[in-house]
Amino acid sequence: MKALLVITGRGMGGDAVNALNIAKSLEKKGVQCELALDYSAPGLLFKKNGYSWHEVRVPQAGGHAATKITTLKAGIKTLKAVIETKSLIKQLKVDVVVGIIGGGAVVGCVAAKLAKVPAVGIIDTPLDTKVCTRLNHCIVLPEAQLFKSDEIPLNVTKSFFPLSPSLTKGDKEKALELLRKYSGDAQFDENKKTILFSSGSSLFEMMVEAIANYSKLEEVEKKYNLILLGNPLEKKYLNKIDSKKVINLAYIDWVKDLYEVVDLAVLSDDGVMIQEAIACEVPSVALTHVKYGRYHNMAGIYPGAVIESDLNHLNKNIDESLANLNDIKAQTKKYSGEVLSASEKIADIIINQVKK
Repeated sequence: MKALLVITGRGMGGDAVNALNIAKSLEKKGVQCELALDYSAPGLLFKKNGYSWHEVRVPQAGGHAATKITTLKAGIKTLKAVIETKSLIKQLKVDVVVGIIGGGAVVGCVAAKLAKVPAVGIIDTPLDTKVCTRLNHCIVLPEAQLFKSDEIPLNVTKSFFPLSPSLTKGDKEKALELLRKYSGDAQFDENKKTILFSSGSSLFEMMVEAIANYSKLEEVEKKYNLILLGNPLEKKYLNKIDSKKVINLAYIDWVKDLYEVVDLAVLSDDGVMIQEAIACEVPSVALTHVKYGRYHNMAGIYPGAVIESDLNHLNKNIDESLANLNDIKAQTKKYSGEVLSASEKIADIIINQVKK
C-alpha cells in the first residue's frame, strides 16, 4: 500500500511534526509513504529524519488566523495546486492521500477526489473543516472547534495529535551534558528546578516578554533555571532577555531529552506542544494569544493537566503551578497513554479507508 501525504507549511515544526509522526506510524504498518511540500518549504524536519519529498503548490490561508482576503488569495492558488497534486497522485499510483491541515488538507482531499483515490483529511482549522468534511473521511484534531462539539458528522473521527511513540524515552544524562555545554552565562544548576518557555520552533515576541518578566522577579534567579527555546521571528526580540538569567537554546532537536529535566513548561496555547508535554508527564502553563492572537483553549481539552494564563497574570500562575506540581503531574498521567496512542489510531483509520 502506498500513501501520499500533502503537507502544509515549511516542513520545520507544527504541521510537519504531525505529518512525520503519521508517516512513521503508517510505515510501521507496512505502508510506503510519499511526501509533498510546497515549493518554498525548506523541509528541515524531514531532512533531519532522512525523508525526501515532492514539490507542489500548497497554498496557505493563515490557519486559525485566516482572514477573508488571505482565504481568497489562497483559494485562487488552490486550483493550480489541485491540478499539480492530482497529476502527482496519478504519477505515483498511490492507494490513499492524506491531506494534512489547512492548505495541505484542502489540496490533498480535493485532488484525491478528482483522481478518484481514497483520502483522509487531517483537519484543524475553520477552512479545512468546512471543505474536507464534505469530501471524505476526516480526523479532527484538538485545536479545531469541531473537536469540542458533542455532535460530529459520521465521516469525522476525533483524535489527539499524532505523537512519536518514542517521545517519552528521553535521555536525561544527554540533556544535562548539553545544558552544561550550551547554558552560557546563565549556567545550568542541577540543584534548581527548571522552567521551560517555548512557542515552538519559531520564537514569538510574547513568549520572550513572558520569560523576561518572570526573570525579573526577586529570588527567581536563585531558585530556578529558566530556559528559552525557538528561533526568534525577529532578532531584536532577544534584546529583552538577560543572558545571565536566561538559558537561550534557540532551535534544538533534543526536546524529548530536555523534558527529562524540565519541572514546568510555559508553552503557547498550541495543541502539539501541550500534548507533547502531557505525554512526557510535564506540567504546563498555556500562555494564550501568543501567535497572532489565536486562542485554542488547551486547558479545556486537558483539564487539570494544563493551567491557562494570559501574559498579565502569568507570573502568578507560574508560581501557583510550581506550588502544586505534584497534583498537576498526577493529572497529566491520566492523559499520557491516550495521547501516545493517537498516531497508531490515525494510521489505522487511514488504512481502513483503502480497505473499504
